[in-house]
Amino acid sequence: MRCCDNLGVGALSELLRIPLERDLGDRIRWLIAVRWVFVGVTAALVWVATQQFPDQLPVASLWGAVAVVVVYNVVFWALARRQRSGRLSRIPQAALIHAQTTADLLALTAVLHLSGGLENPFLVCYVLPVLEGSVLMERRGTYLNAGLATILGVGLLLAEASGILPHYNLVGFRLATRYQEGVHIAAVGFVLSSVNFGAAYLFSAIVERLRQDEQRLREANLALNMRAGELTGLNERLRELDRARSFFVRIVAHELRAPVAAIQSYLRLILDGYVSEDRLGEIIGKAEVRARDQLELISDLLDLARLEEVKKGVAAESADVAKSLRDVLDMMQAGIQDKSLSLSVDVAPGVGLVRAGEDHVKQVWTNLISNAVKYTSEGGKIAITLQDDKGMVRGSVQDTGIGISPEDVGRIFDTFYRTKEAKALSRHGTGLGLSIVKGITERYGGRVWAESEEGVGSTFFFELPAVG
Repeated sequence: MRCCDNLGVGALSELLRIPLERDLGDRIRWLIAVRWVFVGVTAALVWVATQQFPDQLPVASLWGAVAVVVVYNVVFWALARRQRSGRLSRIPQAALIHAQTTADLLALTAVLHLSGGLENPFLVCYVLPVLEGSVLMERRGTYLNAGLATILGVGLLLAEASGILPHYNLVGFRLATRYQEGVHIAAVGFVLSSVNFGAAYLFSAIVERLRQDEQRLREANLALNMRAGELTGLNERLRELDRARSFFVRIVAHELRAPVAAIQSYLRLILDGYVSEDRLGEIIGKAEVRARDQLELISDLLDLARLEEVKKGVAAESADVAKSLRDVLDMMQAGIQDKSLSLSVDVAPGVGLVRAGEDHVKQVWTNLISNAVKYTSEGGKIAITLQDDKGMVRGSVQDTGIGISPEDVGRIFDTFYRTKEAKALSRHGTGLGLSIVKGITERYGGRVWAESEEGVGSTFFFELPAVG
């Protein structure tokens, strides 16, 4: 039995909990549910009053007033259900709340009139609908509600005193003439209005502060959720970077190990006396080639590391991209002539400076042109262009080399990636040149891309921001 009582008390306390944090629709349904509790309490008080004053109060009228509250509460319950289901969207929720509090004030006025008016000690209950309004309405609505409660309460006292409404005296509880005495009417009216407006002011201020705190908590919770999402993304990014770092270390170790192992093998052959005098120069030459490959790899790795250490978007010096091109071509002229390649260079008039370091611009040209020379057969063609394009300077290197398959075009800028055709044509290569070009262009807010057809040739484009 005690367990059931505890459950009942728990359910009632949950029902009466003020729904400050809920939306307007939930507050409407809370008000309807709470009204059933007060209907029960009012019915019990009416029964006690009719037993205490059996021949002085209009019993039938009192029970009729209680029945009216039951009826309009059922109506409001049905309207709230239809509104929640979306079938009654034309009635605003705020209007439904105002209608309920107004109906409660009218019902309370009727019950108080039928049970003694000024003599009824429950006259202070006018503050209850005012408190309801403070919870459910904005501050302006709360004051309107307090004003209506005061008008109805004071109006009831004046209507009974002037004889417009009959007065039902509680014999033995109050003097029969008390309801007509001006001083009592004024005192009760003053207390009633003071309590109503005081409660409206204090309670609405408290509720408004609680709503602001609730809003701040919601915003903080939203910010925390967003931050948690960002941290989750960053955590995933860190895992990806860790996987990439592990992969990079494995690849670097493999690429460094191969030439070192080859050099060691050549030296071991020499030290153990397996190399004859006439082949000694050949073996040392092979070791020197592998050592040069290793130095080239180490140089490219250092270039790549320096690029990653510099943050993207920082201020950069200016470079003359056309002059850098001429310097690189002078350096590579011998290689171009050795393969009898046809070279054409088209630099548009007025190409100015780019927002990048001069050494980096030379690296871009060097990697792109050296690849064109390496993978173009003897007698082939290389065409280089340079032009302005909407605030960017665009360069291109076109060749008639081996070309790139469509499935490889999207991967050629990855670190250490070399196509099968490139490996077949030239065993030597780090697979870092194009990734360095990509790092340089993106570091300065530019980009690099390629267009190619296998067996026909390739064109590599890059863009860097123009100065001014």
